[in-house]
Amino acid sequence: MSLSRRLMLLALPALAVTACARSPEATEPPSGAITLDEVFVGEIRGRGLFVVDLTGAERRFSARLHGRMEGGRLIVAEDFVYDDGQEGRLTWVFERAGPNRWTGQREDTVGLAEVVEEGDTIRMDYTADFETGDGVTRLAFSDVIYRAPDGKVINEAIVRRWGLPVGRVRFEMTRE
Repeated sequence: MSLSRRLMLLALPALAVTACARSPEATEPPSGAITLDEVFVGEIRGRGLFVVDLTGAERRFSARLHGRMEGGRLIVAEDFVYDDGQEGRLTWVFERAGPNRWTGQREDTVGLAEVVEEGDTIRMDYTADFETGDGVTRLAFSDVIYRAPDGKVINEAIVRRWGLPVGRVRFEMTRE
């Protein structure tokens, strides 16, 4: 049995207790109404942090986002650089799915992301496949996006594997 599998089996009881946290909550009080296109159209830069819950390991990154509307589609290109030097580009394509609703997809998503604008927050749920040294790892993300009182837009996410929370992401964005 591999070390990662053993660690996961040992951690299951502890993770099961936190599995109830199905959706992240804003850690700061949201400041005013927010929509997906308002947040992502234009030039945005940001810094983020991914934390692995089990080990406490952290991975920092920066990103530049370039968003534009093409008809009813919102296209957001994300150019990111991790502090260890890894670079990449992913492009979201969102389409309106009704009032206050969008669906979206990027190169690594499995199926469609579901996006709901809820006044002062945006909620987004999706699954993505990530290349690792051991192959492909499938992770599910539950995001909440909101404007903080200082004007920054915050994206916080709970990351799950096999339905259990395994990590958290916090990404702070400012408009250029």
